[in-house]
Amino acid sequence: MTVSRPDQLPDPTPDLTPDPLHDPEHNELPLVLAGPLLRRVQAQRVAWWLATTQACDLRITLCHEDGHRTTHEPTVRTLRAGERLFLLLIDLSLDEALGENTWTGYRFEFANPDGTWVALDDAALCHAGHDTPGFVHAPRVHALLHGSCRKPHHAGGGDGLARADAHLAQRLAENDLAHWPSALVLSGDQVYCDDVAGPLLRAIHGLMQRLGLRDEAIPGAEGSGVRDSADLLTHPNTYYRREQLLPRTPRSERLIDLLFDGARKPIFTTDNAHNHLITLGEVLAMYLLVWSPLPWQGLDLSPPPGLDESGRERYAREARAIADFREGLAAARRALAHLPVAMVFDDHDITDDWNLSREWEDVAYGHPFSRRVIGNALLAYLLNQAWGNRPEAFEPQGLLDQVQAALDAPGGQAHEALIERLLQWRDWHYVWPTSPPLMVLDSRTHRWRSEVSPRRPSGLMDWEALTDLQQALRGHPAVLLVASAPIFGVKLIETVQRVFSFFGKPLMVDAENWMSHPGAASAVLNIFRHPKTPQTFVVLSGDVHYSFVYDVELRPRGRRRAPVQGPHIWQVCSSGLRNAFPDGLLKWLDHLNRWLYSPRSPLNRFTRRRHMKVTPRKPEGTPHGRRLLNGAGVGLLELDDNGRPQRICQLLADGREVAFVPREAEARED
Repeated sequence: MTVSRPDQLPDPTPDLTPDPLHDPEHNELPLVLAGPLLRRVQAQRVAWWLATTQACDLRITLCHEDGHRTTHEPTVRTLRAGERLFLLLIDLSLDEALGENTWTGYRFEFANPDGTWVALDDAALCHAGHDTPGFVHAPRVHALLHGSCRKPHHAGGGDGLARADAHLAQRLAENDLAHWPSALVLSGDQVYCDDVAGPLLRAIHGLMQRLGLRDEAIPGAEGSGVRDSADLLTHPNTYYRREQLLPRTPRSERLIDLLFDGARKPIFTTDNAHNHLITLGEVLAMYLLVWSPLPWQGLDLSPPPGLDESGRERYAREARAIADFREGLAAARRALAHLPVAMVFDDHDITDDWNLSREWEDVAYGHPFSRRVIGNALLAYLLNQAWGNRPEAFEPQGLLDQVQAALDAPGGQAHEALIERLLQWRDWHYVWPTSPPLMVLDSRTHRWRSEVSPRRPSGLMDWEALTDLQQALRGHPAVLLVASAPIFGVKLIETVQRVFSFFGKPLMVDAENWMSHPGAASAVLNIFRHPKTPQTFVVLSGDVHYSFVYDVELRPRGRRRAPVQGPHIWQVCSSGLRNAFPDGLLKWLDHLNRWLYSPRSPLNRFTRRRHMKVTPRKPEGTPHGRRLLNGAGVGLLELDDNGRPQRICQLLADGREVAFVPREAEARED
């Protein structure tokens, strides 16, 4: 197949009615519920994730740019999560290597009982001028997209994944595969298990019923009249009042504060955990609904009975935001089908303040109910995100067989045993063999717990994990390092977090930054100073709901005056895909941070980064002096042949493209 290139930029979200394959027995449900999500593209290996309503045999036809087609039978690992929900990891090994920087289309075909094959010809998956989705094998990273924090009911601002889709449409329209992104890096909070809108929870419950997701016994909630998921769905507190379902003992009172009450944070934000997802079925259904428009078809989104007046008003307000979110889902699904997607969790993928301190862990894991809530979200993360990052990590030692046993009997002994194993799992991090390599850190489960006080924030990575990271970095001239929270953050905000932590209130301000724990801070900064460290570090982060870029250089230590030869470091933060910081508050924090912690400020000598010079870049076109960019969108990073950034910008969901200007260019501009 020869791929045609249009002269004009197509509408990134064309008004196409999808015509997916349908389940003949349940004709209201399409065969494909979500996906295909492209997960890995290597020279002789391609992997996809897919959610279907039937177990199915499939084959894949690759449509190469020179016109020839090849049909392959991939390895398909299928896990059955419900009567009509199957999750597939499709792994295609190739005898011949893919060409670099060339377009490869792909078509899925599903086997019929009579031996014939039917293709998934879904026009909504294809860009203008193409009759299939496709990908570009780009092992040398000249461009990539990245972002985090995609909250469906964020009011206004659009969706960064839809903006990513528009960027891909533009690359195809301009026949510009040289700048096709090598990957889409999602650095955390792909879903919000702890902050769910009422209309989305209503859709989740409707989809659970349609897919025949199994009931789950819920330990520790019997005192509230909730024995299992069936009781939960009919309980009067299931919408907007879930925190009242927790048992009222001294231990669980603290659990409410830590896990479900959304710990009020007047300085930054106030979380809403009143619709916190609880059961495995709820989390699995949510993933389908945030990644695809197809599961929404035919769902009843009318308000649930029993809401008071304020609840109905809130439901209506959230329904408008969810309607806006749904408008971008077709484009988001298309983007996920065209770029290899690297994912890692942050706290909201599981629950707010996940593993923030040793005290939090003791309380949350010490109660069977909260332990199940966390375990269910972690299992869903494995199935929907981690599985495709590094499939080979989850095959050994029968882990996926154990997952299937838990899915067959939610709430049973196999489920509990699996949660215990996942809470001890140490292989959520991974490396992709791109050039430069993409190293994705797990800064949530390798915590360096405080030895001073159980209430003090834990370090984001412990000594063993940081030592392993240092070893992994050896021999690489450049590296792309994915850290969910910025390693070099806004100093004023980190100072405020440190003050609250000192008084034993880290939960009030989300005191999670790399500098909050002395041991972890010293270790990670010493990694940058190690003589065998890469000379080029690009750190990709999210989490904070605003975007910024810092150029970082080493300062001389002691009495030395000669320049220190050290790595070039760029801290690049893109957040959020569909979220934002309160704009007025961010303006003042930005202003005060510039005033108190300018590159020449003596206050820098009192920070843990005192031996480094951190210079912020200016977002182009913003008011004079602003360094923090607010607004939903997706980050675009373009690199030279040595892995150094040539261009760093934020593609905003409203269509604007904002570049971050280096200090030299800013001086010329001013």
